[in-house]
Amino acid sequence: MSGAHCSPDDGHCITCGDDGVPMRVMAVDEPRGLALCAQEDGGARSTVEIALVAPVAPGDMVLVHAGTALTRLETLA
Repeated sequence: MSGAHCSPDDGHCITCGDDGVPMRVMAVDEPRGLALCAQEDGGARSTVEIALVAPVAPGDMVLVHAGTALTRLETLA
């Protein structure tokens, strides 16, 4: 399922003009609908709402905007 207002191909939100941030899921708190995610470059970690992309698992990549995972990103194996 893709986010309704998000273009995952370029990581750009067409609704507000901001860019999404690709992040890797580190841990999932299913009862609360949250995941701990980290930027790939070793950058910031943050808690992200995952209702739009659930279920997710550690290792999955998601596009995050405003604290919400908008879509799951395909990763190359």
